[in-house]
Order: sequence, then C-alpha cells, then structure tokens
Amino acid sequence: MTTRTILYTGKGGVGKTSVAAATGRALARDGLRTLVLSTDPAHSLSASLGAELGPSPAAVGDKLWGQEIDARAEMQRHWSAVSGWLGGLLVERGAHRVVADELAVPPGMDELFSLLALKRSHESGDYDAIVVDCAPTGETLRLLSFPEVARWWLERVVPWERQLLGAVRPLAASVLDLPLPGDAVLADVHRLLGNLIELDALLRDRERVTVRLVMSPDAMVIGEAMRMFTYLNLYGYLTDAIVVNKVFPPELDGGYFGAWRGRQQEQLELVASAFAPVPILQAAFFAEEVAGAEMLDRLAGELFAAHDPAAVLHDRIVQDLAVDGARATLRLELPLVAKQDVSLKKIGLELVVRAGEHRRTIALPPTLGGFRPTGAAFVDGTLEVTFESASAAELASVDA
Repeated sequence: MTTRTILYTGKGGVGKTSVAAATGRALARDGLRTLVLSTDPAHSLSASLGAELGPSPAAVGDKLWGQEIDARAEMQRHWSAVSGWLGGLLVERGAHRVVADELAVPPGMDELFSLLALKRSHESGDYDAIVVDCAPTGETLRLLSFPEVARWWLERVVPWERQLLGAVRPLAASVLDLPLPGDAVLADVHRLLGNLIELDALLRDRERVTVRLVMSPDAMVIGEAMRMFTYLNLYGYLTDAIVVNKVFPPELDGGYFGAWRGRQQEQLELVASAFAPVPILQAAFFAEEVAGAEMLDRLAGELFAAHDPAAVLHDRIVQDLAVDGARATLRLELPLVAKQDVSLKKIGLELVVRAGEHRRTIALPPTLGGFRPTGAAFVDGTLEVTFESASAAELASVDA
C-alpha cells in the first residue's frame, strides 16, 4: 500500500497544528498507521497532542506516532561538508564563528531539510498515512521552486563542474587566496540535489499526496491563502481541500459576536468564490483550547462529518497558468457556464471572473502585475484567459 500523505499549511495562528493533529487522530482511529510530523520551526505539536515529542517518531496512541523535526540535525545530515567549508571560509575572512555558522545555511534551507525527513518516512514503509504540519505559508512558498533549480543545476552545471574547478583552483589558490570546495562538499551538493528531485516527484503524486490550506475567516488570512493556492497550482501541487477554522456558530447571532459572525459570513462567500470547486471544510470556534484527545476528536468530527479524512477530496488542479515571455494563459475550470455569461476584470493582482450570478476571485502572481487580459475562450469546458504585458499589448495595437 502506498503511503497517503496530507500536508497542512496556512498563516500562523489559524490552528494549522490542531487541524493536522486532529486529522492524524482520525486516520489512526480508522485503522491506518499514522505519523503526524511537524516541520514548522515553532513546534507546537507536542502541546496539541499532549505528548512529549522529539526528532524521532514517538508513539502517542494506538497506531499513532508524532514527530517534531530537528532542523539542525537534518542540516548536519545533508549539509555538514558544505557548511563546514563555508563556515571556515567566513572565519578566515574575519567573521565570528557563531555568525559564520549561521551564514553557512541559506535562508529557508532548514525547512527544506525538514521536508526531506518526510521522504525518509515514506521510504521506511512504516506508515499508511503521514500528516505534515508545515511551516506558515510564507516559508512554504519559498520552497516550491527549489526542485526546479536543483534539476537545472544537475543538467547544466554538474557535468562541467569538475573541469571548471580543476581549471580555476590554481588561480583561486595563488591569486585570490580562496580555497575551492573539495570532493566532500560536491558530494553533499549532489546528494541534496538528487534528494530534492525525488522529494518533488513524491509531492507531485496526486493520487496519494495533497495539500490542504488552513485559514480563519479573516480578510488578510484569506488573501494570503489565495496567493498560496495560486502558487500551488502554478507549481503543480494538488490542493484537495480548504479548511476554514474558528467560524462563529449561528447561536452567536446578535450582540458583539453577532457583528463578528456577520463579517465572517461575508468572508466565507469570498472563500467559496476563490477556491471553488475545491471542497470547503469548516470547524467552529471553540470556547476551549483545542489540545488533547477530546478536543482534537471534536475538531475532527466537525471537519470530517461528511468526508473520509484519508480520501483525496478533489483530484484536479483547477487553475493552470503558463507564462511565455510577454504572454500568459490562465486555464480555469468553469463547468456548465456559457461563454456569453462570462466577464473578466483585472484589479491589481486579482482577476475577477463573473459567470452569470457566480463570481470567482483569483490571486495572480507578481510576475503578472504588468499584464492585462486580452482575450478569453472556452476549450473543453475550461475557460482560457490570455494575458499580455502592457508593452506587448501597446505594440500590437500600434501594428494593427
């Protein structure tokens, strides 16, 4: 049986860890050997599960294990030769040893090394399901392009690196007084690049691996989740569910909390329009802290009342964006919609699509900030929107 993997990410403070822990308990209760793994540098999984966790899996219940990745240990496993070389180089140039050690690890690499622990857990065959409590969205976004960079490096640079280093080494030693990396450093880099490419293949296995975005019904949080959703689609990672946590229940209508509930309901309409047709799972705002078995099971009961937590709840990427120089094409699922009922409007980095009485709001990546929509067509039930950069569109109108 191939391991089912669910990655939860979202803005800090939305209850992402609680949702991951609740999902893990639900999967274990259904009989799956389940590991809940935290790669968030600010670990809170121990407190959520009510158990002391460390860098190795620890049993926290029947068929349930928890683990909080030690990023430092992972860096030592994957990056020791490189960090030793860089750190030594910086110390020779006058840097303090502590500062040199910190600078020897590029920003964001600790989270990347932590995700490689997911790869090891997959390969172990010890688990039927793995639930990952990822870092907040800002950290996760930085990781999406790493595998593509790794593949480019292996294809373009690695075949020539030894010849280049052999030619440059005498010059570096005699003129620049700069020691170039040795075989151990290159071996670390090659091994890391290979692991990244294998991790990328794992994360793109849409039959078994999906991402679930966690948010609260607040405008700023939803906006960040929309951007994350766009990037996940852009890089080919499947989002199979949206989790909206901390929703005020109907009994709070009226009074102070009634006003807050009214604003939340408005934001829930935006969630429905921005992420359709991906399923939206909701959980109420609880008066008690969501920690420990009883509260986690209560949370899981709300989230998965109508769904199997292990299932792939949506099996297609609903937005596909292709950028080719000064032109870009966005493909968007719009089932049962006639072309004449569709209108488009780009506002900043948002594309608003109206189809009859329905509205979709799509967050665009910053690279399309200077683009504007120039055409739309339906192809096999999918709306294709064409964009051109402002300069290209102006040139086309002059040529016409």
